[in-house]
Parts: sequence; structure tokens; C-alpha cells
Amino acid sequence: MSVRVKNLGISASPPTKECNDKLCPWHGSLPVRGRIIEGMVKTSKMERSAIIVRDFLHLVSKYDRYERRRGALTVRNPSCIDAKPGDMVKVIECRHLAKSISFVIVEILDIKK
Repeated sequence: MSVRVKNLGISASPPTKECNDKLCPWHGSLPVRGRIIEGMVKTSKMERSAIIVRDFLHLVSKYDRYERRRGALTVRNPSCIDAKPGDMVKVIECRHLAKSISFVIVEILDIKK
């Protein structure tokens, strides 16, 4: 039996489980647009939300060198995806869902063993 999902317009594989969440980009009515970011789930203790961390390089122009930085984002974690701490995920920008949530997880890239 196949699960009915929407086409998001990005290269991401849809989840195998189905959910009734209206704020799910695959099964609900949440439109996605904008930036696509990959990061690791730090914690998923909140209900339907998670915190991801991403590492990136920042140019210090005075010394013409790069420094490593780390940033955290609070994202929506739909019940059909249900990412756990340690998972590498792909998130995409959407409309504001809460004061600090404007990204949603669309795919789990690598599951922590």
C-alpha cells in the first residue's frame, strides 16, 4: 500500500509512514520555500519540535582565513519523520510556525546507529 504524499519540488525522499499533521509538508498543507539546510539533531524533547546544529566556515577578512562556527535552529519535527538525536537531517524554510520556528524537517539523511 502506497502512502499519498505531495511533490515538494526538491530532491528529497518522502517518508514511509503517514501522519495527520496539518503542518507536515508531505501530508498536510504547509508550503515550503527558501533555504535548504543540513544539520544534526541535537535534541528532540519538545513536542513535534527539534533543535538542529550545523557547522559552517566563516571568513575573517582581516586575516584572510576561515574560522569554524556552529549555529542552532529550532525546527518542526513531523510525526511521520520523527527524527531522533544524532540523526543528520535536511530542513527547508517555511512560514513562521512559532516565535522561533520557521523551518521544517523534510528528510532524514543518516540515522545514528
